[in-house]
Amino acid sequence: MLLFPTPAHAARADGEIGRDEAVQAANRDAKVAGERQRNGGLTHSAAMVDGNWEVGYFAADEQVALVVVDPVTGLVRESWTGYQVAWKMARGYSGAFGHKLNAPYVFLPLCALFLIGLLDWRRPWRVANLDLLVLLGFGASHLFFNRAEIGVSVPLQYLPLLYLFGRALWIGLRGRGAGIRPAWPAVWLLVAALFLIGFRVGLNIADSGAIDVGYAGVVGADRVAHGEPVYGNFPEDVSQGDTYGPVNYFAYVPFEAIWPWSGTWDDLPAAHAAAVFFDLATFALLIWLGRRIRPGPRGGMLAATLAFGWSAYPYTAYALEANSNDTLVAMLLVAMLLVLARPVARGAMAALATFAKFAPALLVPMLATYRPAGGVSRSAESPAGGVGEGGPRTYTSPAGPPSPGQDPRARRFVPLAMFSLAFLAVSLAVMLWAAIDPGPGTFYDRTIAYQSGRDSPFSIWGQVPGLEPLRIAILLATGLLAIALAFRPRHKTLTQVAALSAALLIALQLTAQHWFYLYIVWFYPLLLVALTRSGTDGHASSQDS
Repeated sequence: MLLFPTPAHAARADGEIGRDEAVQAANRDAKVAGERQRNGGLTHSAAMVDGNWEVGYFAADEQVALVVVDPVTGLVRESWTGYQVAWKMARGYSGAFGHKLNAPYVFLPLCALFLIGLLDWRRPWRVANLDLLVLLGFGASHLFFNRAEIGVSVPLQYLPLLYLFGRALWIGLRGRGAGIRPAWPAVWLLVAALFLIGFRVGLNIADSGAIDVGYAGVVGADRVAHGEPVYGNFPEDVSQGDTYGPVNYFAYVPFEAIWPWSGTWDDLPAAHAAAVFFDLATFALLIWLGRRIRPGPRGGMLAATLAFGWSAYPYTAYALEANSNDTLVAMLLVAMLLVLARPVARGAMAALATFAKFAPALLVPMLATYRPAGGVSRSAESPAGGVGEGGPRTYTSPAGPPSPGQDPRARRFVPLAMFSLAFLAVSLAVMLWAAIDPGPGTFYDRTIAYQSGRDSPFSIWGQVPGLEPLRIAILLATGLLAIALAFRPRHKTLTQVAALSAALLIALQLTAQHWFYLYIVWFYPLLLVALTRSGTDGHASSQDS
């Protein structure tokens, strides 16, 4: 029987089959027969979707099968059961994510360039070389994802995540490590990085598509521009797009102002422009960071390595090809490293990152209590100010030299107070609109509550619900780690902050109900800074393996 009764023969164009004929073709599919054996009688419905007949089969209220029938030939084009019924992204559609980047003749050369440029060929057995291989190890999971085999792709994604968590935590706690030491000179790395960044932008213009995440950013920016509430006010075709923080939608406003939203999910030039800007800004900020950390030739080498590491890594390009908002997080966190020595600016950047996508909130305790290792003051910073590392093992507060008789313990709280006030002020500013209209309750329900309660097959927790107690335990351990890292190590270098921040973000991703390759860029630039920076520290040379 039909779930939604219709006339025996729906109206149709010449040469096309009708509803009944589409259902008859779908009934003959082997997967439908298998579901009938498992579930007994099934109800069905049929509708024309995107030019094809889609016939859905239901056991009680649950859809258990979906068959796509060609409207002209009457042949079954696709049939899906299990996770693939509800999740189109689990069906391995070509070009749904990554577009041409998934082509072996694009993806594999990019991987090869990444390795050729960054491997230490003179010492092939260094741990840093293994780090680079593991960073590319997401490709094994990615391969099975593209084949619609998420039962294999999902478990495989945890292997590189676990390794990189361990490496980031190791570098962060020790303050040194076997870092990346490219064999190429700085000029070669920088020229290659500029070529690659140009290639990526060209690929975005020529062959890319905006996924629902980018579409949501444009819709949210349109709501902001028209003075309408963002949350609980999205169109049906992206009804859950209001799940991010307000900073995410504010970031799209300039681009939506130039390329206004048409009201439909079209090519979305504003989403393309925003994604390109986030990518280029992160690239430029990494170069700036490298120059700020170490002036002179060593700073040039560090900047070139960071630039190449960003532009050659396939999964930063993957986020760009999807025109997602994930690189916004990367951009804000790299900017946070640039102002790390300034409590007010650090607090402001931490608030912006937190209210873009909420994961960076996990870094706030460590950033609030940050005390530079080696003593950072205005005179001890690099010439441009704001970033400093190294020097004698003494601490000078950013608030200035101590006054005679002033309690040193009291002075330690001055940077904490400055950070906290800046974080609170920026948080209140970006949240004011949402708090007024539609209100805190709606904001919470549409964002944090939705994200924490979503059910997804793109994690082991979604595929094996019985593991939920383990997930909760890891989540609690991650929270305790975030608190512990606020106090130990007591003094931290920029390398340690970058490494420990990456470790916390990876730990949080390990507990995520929904994980995807786009999320790699949240922690990747921080990890890249930690791996590259530890490789250029003079004191690390004796510790390399």
